[in-house]
Amino acid sequence: MRENLLDAWRTIVPARDDPSGPLPALLVVLTFVTGLVDAFSYLELRHVFVANMTGNVVFLAFSLGGSREFVWWASLLAISAFVVGALAGGRIAHLHGGHRGHQLFVAVSGQTVLVVLAFVLDVTLARPYSDGAATAMISLLAVGMGLQNATVLTLAVPGLTTTVMTRTITGILADTAANGSGNRQIGRRVVSVGCLFVGALTGAMVIEHGHGRWELLIAVALLIAVVAATARVHAATGGWANKRS
Repeated sequence: MRENLLDAWRTIVPARDDPSGPLPALLVVLTFVTGLVDAFSYLELRHVFVANMTGNVVFLAFSLGGSREFVWWASLLAISAFVVGALAGGRIAHLHGGHRGHQLFVAVSGQTVLVVLAFVLDVTLARPYSDGAATAMISLLAVGMGLQNATVLTLAVPGLTTTVMTRTITGILADTAANGSGNRQIGRRVVSVGCLFVGALTGAMVIEHGHGRWELLIAVALLIAVVAATARVHAATGGWANKRS
């Protein structure tokens, strides 16, 4: 238990000799952003996720199967836009992957611009959103989250995906059942799941209390904080910057 608590703490406040440097703490922030943005997209934009594509595949099937709660084109749009973002993230990894800090800086900077544009649309367009407005906002947010997911995948920080919680929860339980074998990431995985939950909870509460227009502003502020943090380390020469953990 003590080892897992230390692992959780070191995820939020990485040690100086952490093989992933400051990346774990930054990915924790991005996990919170994932919860916020998915809460917004599901509750405000035609019941779609812009980060969790497993849900959209299922929602698309539900819609094609006759369910009126989901809109087939919105799920398909989210998947398509996410693919575009993931391709962009892969390209950034190809060009800047030699330095993980710089790669994250470039990727999150691009993501921030996309979320800012979505926020501008959010505060200027009337609710409920028209199909055109929903299309624009889903596209912007899904591209941004595809960019984030591809970047996180190529950064390869152990135990932190910012989105894929099914694998994360499975890893927690599997490692626990293994009687201590490979337990070094349990605390980190619990932090990841908890941050996604709190992010989604925060998003839902903001919307349900009538402040949905400011939800994306919170996401923007957190993304800017990540950009600022990566700007400080994007030229670092430490081993974490070039090493795939």
